This record gives sequence, structure tokens and C-alpha cells, in this order.
Amino acid sequence: MLAQVIRDCGPDLVVLQEATRPDVVARLASACGMTAWGAEATHSVGFMSRLPIAHHEWHRPGDSRRAFLEIVPEAIPVRVFGLHLSAVHSNWTERRRVRELRALLAGIEKHQHGFHVLAGDFNTLAPGETLDLAKLPLRLRTFVYLTGREIRWETIQIMLDASYADGYRMLHPDQPGFTFPTWDPHLRLDFVFVPQASLSRLKSCEVVQGTAPAAASDHLPLLAEIDVP
Repeated sequence: MLAQVIRDCGPDLVVLQEATRPDVVARLASACGMTAWGAEATHSVGFMSRLPIAHHEWHRPGDSRRAFLEIVPEAIPVRVFGLHLSAVHSNWTERRRVRELRALLAGIEKHQHGFHVLAGDFNTLAPGETLDLAKLPLRLRTFVYLTGREIRWETIQIMLDASYADGYRMLHPDQPGFTFPTWDPHLRLDFVFVPQASLSRLKSCEVVQGTAPAAASDHLPLLAEIDVP
């Protein structure tokens, strides 16, 4: 099912979440006609690509529980960073995500002047978006209450303050863009960010809807088209 969804989308590069089974990623890449892939059992983020990849590497800053993945296509002036921030909605875990994101941004600072993309599951809400506590399982609802009922969402604001553009929201200011969970989408947890100065390169950013995507994962795919010379 997942392979069919990817083939239907026709991407050049796929950033995968929870890709901790290299054997599965290898089979998936083969089924999708992608010649390059990367995955490790100790890292959540993986990738597949139909484009040749010059370099890929996982980086784990000291303040992060998970490594982020750097992907550099061959002979194409773009650098893609895939990330998967800590899960669970609460003030305590939001502070952890803030630390993880700040560490990531510090780690990629040397690439700020080149065109790059940050994409993945941020596990947080953007400014102005709301969490319906009634939809959370009881144990997670209790955790929210214990750490302060009103969650101070800061992670995405840090991206915006660092002059990144929220791709989906810039192109769809009036649509919710929910990506999670697929059986009852009511949260937008997945994001594609590009530098604000390069926003014109982002041609589209869409949540892939339909029965097949909903059956393939607990997150709906986010598909972005970017103009790269």
C-alpha cells in the first residue's frame, strides 16, 4: 500500500519517518523504482530517491533525542534536512522540541546562505492552531493537565523567527492542512520549510488525500514541488 501511494505521488525524493528497518526501506525503494536510499535501525528518519545522491549523513546534536538527516543530491544545488522531533503534546515535551530544533538550526547554520529545505514530522502545532484535548487518549490528556493545560506552542514560531517560510501555510492560508491521524485528521504535524528569501521556488505543497494514503500510514503524506536549477 505504501509503495503504491509513493508511486502515485511520483516524487524525486522521499523523506521517511520511523524508517528503522533498512531491509523494509530497501524493498520499498526497489518497489518504487528508486535507486538511492538510506536508513539505519538507530535513526527514525530515512530517505529514498530516484535522483543520484552525492552525500547523506545523520547528525545528532547533544540536545536532541533523535538525529536529523542531511541529504545532498548529486549536481543539484539544494540540501534537504529531514527531521522527526519528539512526540506527545505537553508543555514539557514542547520545551524538549524547542531544544531539539535550536540544536538542529545551530548545526545547519553554515548552510544558511545556500538553498535548503527542512521537512518532516515536527510533532507540534503552528501559531494560531489548536489542540482538541477531547480527541486525545485519556493518558495523554492527563499528561497535558499535569504539565499545564494551556500548551505554549513555541517550536514553529522559532522556525518563523529564523526567517523560514511554512510552505503549506503560505500557499494555503485558509485550509487546515491536517496530516494526523489518518483515521480522523485534526492536527497538522508535518511541515515543509524553505528560507523566506527562496519562497518563490516553492511551487506547490499539498496534503495527499484519499483512501490509499489513509491506509498506508498514520500520517497523510505532504508533497512539495520545488524549483531547483
